[in-house]
Amino acid sequence: MEYIPAKTIVTKNKSSAWFGNDYTMNIYKGCCHGCIYCDSRSDCYRVEDFDRVRAKEDALRIIRDDLRRKTKKGVVGTGSMSDPYNPFEEKLNLTRHALELIDAFEFGITIATKSALLLRDTDVIKQIQEHSPVLCKVTITTADDALCRKIEPGVSLSSQRFEMLAGLRDCGIPAGILLMPVLPFLEDSVENVLEIVERAHEAGACFIYPAFGMTLRDSQREWYYKKIEELFPGEGLAERYIKRYGNRYECRSPQAAKLWKHFQSRCERYGILYEMKDIIHFYKRSYEVTQLSLFDF
Repeated sequence: MEYIPAKTIVTKNKSSAWFGNDYTMNIYKGCCHGCIYCDSRSDCYRVEDFDRVRAKEDALRIIRDDLRRKTKKGVVGTGSMSDPYNPFEEKLNLTRHALELIDAFEFGITIATKSALLLRDTDVIKQIQEHSPVLCKVTITTADDALCRKIEPGVSLSSQRFEMLAGLRDCGIPAGILLMPVLPFLEDSVENVLEIVERAHEAGACFIYPAFGMTLRDSQREWYYKKIEELFPGEGLAERYIKRYGNRYECRSPQAAKLWKHFQSRCERYGILYEMKDIIHFYKRSYEVTQLSLFDF
């Protein structure tokens, strides 16, 4: 493992609109999951050799000092730039020890991942839950394991991630699905979306937050086109993207309106949340009641 210098790791967010995160924490730089659609490959993030994972030097001391200096408690989000449960984490335990620090300083946590390794740390997450909000966000974009293995070659299979959701449910930890991106011409079928909702319901997911489309820009676009031509030869997928989207950043699925209608109806049938404000209120509500009770006389 290569280590790179860092001055700070837990940074303040300008807004808490994204899943109620007050702070962001990225312990690793780069990712070896190999997802062909990853926006973090974009030039604007300045991550050279993105597929090579590096850890931040002296990360746990920096995280400890960052948390100690915060004047306001809040929710720390991890997994925005690189997955906190990459394969190296199994031995390094940097994410686990960071969670222990978050527990010690009584902050909350939201975790975004595609790895079933998250289940290893449910004991620490449960400890955090005793005093602060917690939420686990599991990215699932296809219900088909064969397609998953093509477009996300280094992650836990979709079926394993559904099993992880069931495991989190059994632990009493709030969890749900990031249904994003939904790749145009590959994943944007009603059948795929509804199967994900069905299996989410079976696994006890609290929410599904969708984006029916994807983003494409600069080097990320070039990489994606190269990979879909390699993985789906003879289907002319890159040409279809170029024809429909040109150089646009936001590539909304042609089926987006139809997908949303079916998705919303099925989620409401099962009581699965899908609006950001409702998801934030759901996992923070007990904490907010506790905080308010401190001021009751």
